[in-house]
Amino acid sequence: MAEIDNMMLNAMREDAMKTQLTKSKRSIWVTFQKEGVHKYPAALEDPKLATGDWDDVSFLGYPHRHMFHFRVSIEVYHDDREIEFIQFSRWLQRLYDMGTGEGVDGAVDKVLDLDYKSCEMIADDLFLEIRKKYGDQREVTIEVSEDGENGCTVFFPRAR
Repeated sequence: MAEIDNMMLNAMREDAMKTQLTKSKRSIWVTFQKEGVHKYPAALEDPKLATGDWDDVSFLGYPHRHMFHFRVSIEVYHDDREIEFIQFSRWLQRLYDMGTGEGVDGAVDKVLDLDYKSCEMIADDLFLEIRKKYGDQREVTIEVSEDGENGCTVFFPRAR
């Protein structure tokens, strides 16, 4: 009798675990880096930024180079490569490399540009491209940092 009870208990536990799997929320994430130059024009004149003291950051008002680090997570609906990591990463990186063909005087505009934007602005722009491709029913989280030191994390919920 005890053996049958243990078998039933084990079967119930296994069913409960399988049910938990169907209720789980899944996402994949990729990382990549892109070189960019940006500036924060307000830093030159805003007295809260151009303090002339230990916390002076007026130098941010001039163009300066960073290696921007990205970590992008996107919700997936099953556990077998619904969105393949490498393809997702390559597509994201190409957004900063490929042109739109809409440049001025023969220049090629990029789909996305890093220059002169804050980390938060870069995350917002990237999110808009992700939504165009993958729709509005996936949660997306984007981290962007300057040189892997300081940055932002932006969570974008599903559209309602």
